[in-house]
Amino acid sequence: MALLWRLRRAAAASSKEKVVDDVVDDDDDEDIFSDSTMMTTISEEEAEEEQEPETILVNIEHTMANFGISKYGTVIIGIVALMILICCCGCLIRMCWKRRKSKDFKKGLKGAVDLKSVQMLGSAMKDKVQPDLEELEGNMEDNEDVDSAKEEIKLGKLQFSMDYDFQKSELTVGVIQAADLPGMDMSGTSDPYVKVCILPDKKKKIETKVQRKTLNPVFNETFVFKVAYAEIGSKTLVFAVYDFDRFSKHDQIGQVLVPLNSVDLGRVVEEWRDLTSPESEEKENKLGDICFSLRYVPTAGKLTVVILEAKNLKKMDVGGLSDPYVKLSLLMNGKRIKKKKSTIKKCTLNPYYNESFSFEVAFEQIQKVSLDITVVDYDRIGTSDPIGYVTLGCNATGTELRHWSDMLANPRRPIAQWHTLKEVPEKN
Repeated sequence: MALLWRLRRAAAASSKEKVVDDVVDDDDDEDIFSDSTMMTTISEEEAEEEQEPETILVNIEHTMANFGISKYGTVIIGIVALMILICCCGCLIRMCWKRRKSKDFKKGLKGAVDLKSVQMLGSAMKDKVQPDLEELEGNMEDNEDVDSAKEEIKLGKLQFSMDYDFQKSELTVGVIQAADLPGMDMSGTSDPYVKVCILPDKKKKIETKVQRKTLNPVFNETFVFKVAYAEIGSKTLVFAVYDFDRFSKHDQIGQVLVPLNSVDLGRVVEEWRDLTSPESEEKENKLGDICFSLRYVPTAGKLTVVILEAKNLKKMDVGGLSDPYVKLSLLMNGKRIKKKKSTIKKCTLNPYYNESFSFEVAFEQIQKVSLDITVVDYDRIGTSDPIGYVTLGCNATGTELRHWSDMLANPRRPIAQWHTLKEVPEKN
């Protein structure tokens, strides 16, 4: 910088000497002198201005060279300095914005908040959180109405008939139809059927055919029960409506209980009754359920049974478990012609098998054979005790006959279904 100022002073001094010489030589041309002097001075100043940035850069380069810094280093230092300057400016702007925002917030609090409005808001919130006793009583009554409405969910109704023959001691029961049943399937429909029995003996239990995909099934089926007139006063007729499901346990929709001592059996009774919720489901299923599939190929004369699994089996051992296995018997006219059995599953009430068994049955004999499937609890010491059994065939009834019929109606296709185990009759 000192060198720059020296150069400028030397240039100014030389220009002044030149001006004085021109004044001495040309005294008469005063105007021309002034104009030329101004032009000379302006041109020199412009030259200095043009040379000034270059001189500054040269001086900066010399200075950096003295410190051992190259041109690229100078550029990097300049960029870093510029970034630091930008960051400082950003921080200052942010601080100013925060201060302004806090001031505006405080000003808004001072101007907007009113004590009366706060009190009113507090009272309103208090009413919402802790209402008066009258409102509480009203709300409780409303809730009770809602609960009662939930309890009174309609399950539909059933039409039936009864006629008692005093000479034959027979009660003829007709299952006519049902209406407004709830949808139990994913599609919003049901596959209903009706089980009919007489309590408390339950010796004879009959069921209607399944009506597919309907909420208003029509059955029109008649059943006959042998009931002595002396015992009829202590009997109760039960209509249990179920939703058929091939791959799981059948769901009970509702039931109708008819104490026979409350009915005038001197005439034919025909009436509608609402289904009630099965408060205590049938306790008949103390033995458990079993799932298996049937497949019949008529051309090959081959019957294939796949035992899939069982669940909720009866506890047979002291420890509260069982060691179940499945025994299969093929019978012809009541005589066993072939038998097979599965593996033993230790210490379980829900065994999983997935085991396949095949029997050779000609198409001419398929209507003459029956299949017994028995779940047995294995016992190392002593005899193995049967838990329950299922019989299938053309002479079977209920779900067993339905499963066998579905197998015959769909040849070469495995048809799987759950069955409820029944008590094995005692051998005489």
